[in-house]
Amino acid sequence: MNKTELDVSRARLDTPGCENVLHFNNAGASLMPKPVLDATVDYLRLEAQMGGYEAAELAHSSVECAYDAIGSLVNCSRDEIAIIENATRAWDMAFYAIPFKPGDRILTCVAEYGSNYIAFLQIAQKTGAIIEVIPNDEYGQVSIAALENRIDEHVRLIAMTHVPTNGGLVNPATEIGTIARKSNILYLLDACQSVGQMPVDVQAIGCDMLSATGRKYLRGPRGTGFLYVRRNVIEKLEPPFLDLYAATWAARDHFEIRPDARRFENWETNYAGKVGLGVAVEYALSWDLENIWTRISSLASTLRARLGDMPHVQVRDLGQQKCGIVTFTMHGQDPQAIRRKLVEQKINVSVSAAGSTRLDMEARELKSVLRASVHYYNTTEEIERFCQAVSRMTPTT
Repeated sequence: MNKTELDVSRARLDTPGCENVLHFNNAGASLMPKPVLDATVDYLRLEAQMGGYEAAELAHSSVECAYDAIGSLVNCSRDEIAIIENATRAWDMAFYAIPFKPGDRILTCVAEYGSNYIAFLQIAQKTGAIIEVIPNDEYGQVSIAALENRIDEHVRLIAMTHVPTNGGLVNPATEIGTIARKSNILYLLDACQSVGQMPVDVQAIGCDMLSATGRKYLRGPRGTGFLYVRRNVIEKLEPPFLDLYAATWAARDHFEIRPDARRFENWETNYAGKVGLGVAVEYALSWDLENIWTRISSLASTLRARLGDMPHVQVRDLGQQKCGIVTFTMHGQDPQAIRRKLVEQKINVSVSAAGSTRLDMEARELKSVLRASVHYYNTTEEIERFCQAVSRMTPTT
C-alpha cells in the first residue's frame, strides 16, 4: 500500500463508532477499531471463564506480542519497552528514576505538558535542580539555536513534549536529539500526542526515553501506555519504586533489579489492555504510519483552512510543521459552551485549558481553546458538517 491508497471506507467499516458520532476528539481518545475491541473483550471473557491467572498463562504469547509490535512501531528492541497504565505514569517512571542533585539543569519547552512541569517543580524543590524553559523560535516551536546556546556541563536532562496538548505544533524532536547526543545529555520525549498519527523512530530522533499512550492516535483501550528506554541507559536508571516483578529478592538483605525496561513495570497489570494495545499497534502498522500521517495532515490542513475563512473564528495553531490537532477560538464565545452545543449534535471535540500548558497559554493570553483533532478514518464530508455547525454559532457582540 502506498501513501495514496488508504482505504477510508474500510477504516470506517472497522470503526463502529463512526455510525454514532462525528469524532474530532482523537487527541483525547480515538474510536477503537473492531479488531482492538474484539481482542480486549475476548480476553476479558477468557478471564471470566477460567480465572485471571490461568488466562494470563494461556494467552502468554498474545500478551508478549504487544512488546514486539511496539518495538516495530518505534524502531527498538522489545527489551527496551515497558508497558505501563498510561503515558503520564510512563513518563514519571523515567523522570523520577534520574538521580538529580543541586544545580542540575532541566531544559524544557514553552509548550510542556502540565503534569510534566509539576514533576519538574517537585524535583526542583526536593533536590535543588533548576528548571529552564527554552524560548520558541519565530514559528512558535522550540528554538534549536536557543537550546544549543544553553548547553553546558550542568545540564542533566532535556525533556520536551513532541506535540503539545493544546495545538497542532510539532516540535523539532530530531534536531533536539542531535544536540542531546552531541552533548551526551539524557533526552526524555513526551510523545503522547504524536505516536500513532505520524512515524516516530527513536533511533532517528535520538531520544533516550519516550512515553506514549494507547488511547489517543493508536486507537487502543484506555488505561494503556508504554515507555521506551534506550538499552545503554536502562541500568543507569533506578525506578522510583520496585516490586517482585521489577526486581528479585535475592537474599534477606539484597535485591536485584531486572536488566530490561520491564524494571519500570509492576506485577499486577491490565492484561486485557496489554492485548488490546498490541492489536492496536499491529492495526496501525497494517495501514502504514506514512499513509496515516499523510491522510491526517491533509484533513487537518483542510479543517484549518475552512475554520480560518470564518470571520468570527481564530485558528491558534503554531509551528512550522503542524499535525492533526486543530485548535481555535470564537470571538465572544466560551469554548466549553461551544463544545456542549456540538455534543448535542453528536459532534465530539474537547477543550484545552490553561492549566495543561500554562506557560504557552499565558504567553498567548489564552484561557482555553477548542481542540478538534482528526484521524485517518475521518472524512472531508465530516469536516464540512463540522464547519457548518461551527458557523451557525453566531458570536455575541
